[in-house]
Amino acid sequence: MPEFSKRSLEILRQPLEDGYIRLSRVHGTYCFPADFLLLAAMNPCPCGYYPDMNRCTCSPAEIGGYLKRISQPLLDRIDLCAEAAPISYQALSSPSEQEGSAQIRQRVEKAVRIQKERYEGTTLCFNADLTPRGIEQYCEVSSQGRELLGKAYDRLKISARAYHRILKVARTIADLEESRMIQREHLEEAIGYRSLDKKYWR
Repeated sequence: MPEFSKRSLEILRQPLEDGYIRLSRVHGTYCFPADFLLLAAMNPCPCGYYPDMNRCTCSPAEIGGYLKRISQPLLDRIDLCAEAAPISYQALSSPSEQEGSAQIRQRVEKAVRIQKERYEGTTLCFNADLTPRGIEQYCEVSSQGRELLGKAYDRLKISARAYHRILKVARTIADLEESRMIQREHLEEAIGYRSLDKKYWR
């Protein structure tokens, strides 16, 4: 992702937020639909080995400059961030006991059906479509979950936009577990997907 120019990346902010592109020209302003899924990958530094300083050959200035190509406002518009840590030979060569793709697909399809039933008769299709008002209506959080969310909001200095995205992701995690209410563990996972930017973008 940082291999693209910062200007090109910043242009993504409006369509990621609004689902359309607005172009202003001499003869008027034109809107085009741009509801899309952004999937991106990046290294934490130009050589790719940071934060392993035994292998990383980049200077602090190079690392900082590389990361600054991705702005905080753009990060706030990305729902999920996951770090791909190095895999040991033992983990790579051992038989996998993780959930299979077929099982994951069944859970995802069930979660999609739950969302279709929830939003039937509305203009919404999925949790990602929720507005702040819709979040208040459809994202019921347990008391323990609200306590955790309040602490995370203060400690991680989460923006209002990121706060709403955490709730939408937590709503989806709860749907995958067929839980009517968003519980603490659902929020813990959703917050975990947002905390990576605090590790590198300080």
